[in-house]
Amino acid sequence: MPGTDPVGHPAVIELRQYTLRPGRRDELIELFDREFVETQEDTGMIVLGQFRDLDDPDRFVWLRGFEDMEARRAALSAFYGGPVWAAHGPQANATMLDSDNVLLLRPAPAWRAPAWRGFAATPSERRRPGAAAPHRFVAVALWHFPPNTHSGSELIQDGLVPLLRQTGTAPFAVLTTETAANTFPRLPIRTGENVVAVLTSYPDENAHRRHLADAMAQSLVRNEILPGIERAQTAAPQLLRLAPTVRSLIG
Repeated sequence: MPGTDPVGHPAVIELRQYTLRPGRRDELIELFDREFVETQEDTGMIVLGQFRDLDDPDRFVWLRGFEDMEARRAALSAFYGGPVWAAHGPQANATMLDSDNVLLLRPAPAWRAPAWRGFAATPSERRRPGAAAPHRFVAVALWHFPPNTHSGSELIQDGLVPLLRQTGTAPFAVLTTETAANTFPRLPIRTGENVVAVLTSYPDENAHRRHLADAMAQSLVRNEILPGIERAQTAAPQLLRLAPTVRSLIG
């Protein structure tokens, strides 16, 4: 599948967080945006977003999507067994201390196609290398619940997300853990987890703060929704504060 005809509504999404060697993030981003975007999409996947983590100068975060788990196996086999990775993979790996912090996710039921449009972006909309980076702020909230349960996911989808939509910017995606076996074990993923990821995009971080304040001003959020989520969760939620790179489709 050529890079001009991407996965329209990916059913499998990887959220990848790389810990890099000090001071080498910009080197990896320049290499990634130059060599690893269209060449990955040529195999049938779609590179959804690349980000600088605003809380860690040595962390690179990115997402890519696939039509299904078999398409993931085929695309990753083609890319990592192909000439581009053979030529440039060693330089990329040299910037990294850890690349195994990977969540395998899928759209939550209410966010699946045809109703879901969160990642319906095409590579033709991607900025060219050298363009100005988008002035956007992306937030990814990760909520952790006991394995094989659904109550936490339902509290977020049916309770928190509608209030976020009413009080400001609606999330552009809500993702949950994909429980299928890893079809490309050469790249490890985190297993045995039950995660819900809520992704939102704002003009800047101040807009994000205002949105959260407006949501917290709702008594239903303070007194019912958040306490219910806190009772169900196994760990405190994690917030990724992200700045899109020049070539990120998400921004």
